[in-house]
Amino acid sequence: EAAVAWICRAQEVREGHGDAGGVSAGWSFADGWLPSYPETSGYIVETLLAAADLFGREGLRRRAARILDWELSLQRPDGAFPGHFGEPGSVPVVFNTGQIVHGLVTGYQHLGREDCLEAAVRAGRWLASFQDEDGCWRRNVHNGCPHTYNTRAAWAVAGAGVAAGEAALVRAARRNLDWALSQQRPSGWFATNAFVPDRDPFTHTIAYAIRGLLEGGVLLGEERFVAAALAAARPLAQRQRADGFLAGTFADGWRPTARYCCLTGLAQMAINWLRLAETAGEQGLAEAARRGLAYLKRCHRRDGPPEVAGGLAGSRPLWGGYSRFEYPNWAPKFFADALLLDLGAGAPLAGPSDRRLRREVGV
Repeated sequence: EAAVAWICRAQEVREGHGDAGGVSAGWSFADGWLPSYPETSGYIVETLLAAADLFGREGLRRRAARILDWELSLQRPDGAFPGHFGEPGSVPVVFNTGQIVHGLVTGYQHLGREDCLEAAVRAGRWLASFQDEDGCWRRNVHNGCPHTYNTRAAWAVAGAGVAAGEAALVRAARRNLDWALSQQRPSGWFATNAFVPDRDPFTHTIAYAIRGLLEGGVLLGEERFVAAALAAARPLAQRQRADGFLAGTFADGWRPTARYCCLTGLAQMAINWLRLAETAGEQGLAEAARRGLAYLKRCHRRDGPPEVAGGLAGSRPLWGGYSRFEYPNWAPKFFADALLLDLGAGAPLAGPSDRRLRREVGV
């Protein structure tokens, strides 16, 4: 509840600003509260709605609806969304638009909002429109280079396609997930998976790549994608310390290259390990997840000033290399998601259960 309360506070601080309704990107020691972030506000919708169901708090559903209203106000005529926070007209980015689609599809599924599904389909069509033939996105991408972690955008496109009965979106998602398989080495390692070429990826982006393959595989009924996720998740569990710590960056061969922990990445991996324990029967991964959650609980601020109480820093220690001296909104989001999942209250993005509709889109 403390993590969700921090997220609510991060939304409240934007009242009276032009980006009211969204969730502040976080709190920085240098800049204070940051502007609302379209990308992460989008997938925070999932967290608020899952928490609303568990806690029986209708106010959280209203908060999620406000985020959705704000997101819809930002959508461009071509279906894309601004790529950065604090820049309403910024160039759209594949990954960021994909994360907003997660929230839109969830808004349709859990709030019955047809306007959200329509917006998700428009965004999905935009994403599919410039995808290369091999399934990779090389345009409108962060730092101008391809990223394997865009599987998490592909998963969102698949969800929109299944929900709306748009087979073209499902095919586009499957193409990207297949391209991601081409980037995986026999060790399970993903190439082209850092924010910047020739840098070691954060556990944050490694976990993104794993989650997209895992949930895309579950949604589309494609075992090869789930197997690829498992092949990457196992080595990380093997390199986790007994106290739950996981290095913030890794190099090819799963060699840890950081002395700090990327707390966001650890929370994301806790989710991945729990989901793989459930879908692939790997109970040892559930143990890794709970070690990670125990470590995160020790890092989680439950007291202190309102800027940090309930929040989770980017790194442990604070001066680590990921989101240095910041409390980003996506850290408590994924921490809350992992806790909700461990309690049996979390639910991944999924399409409708109607078998006829799923057959129509090739699932």
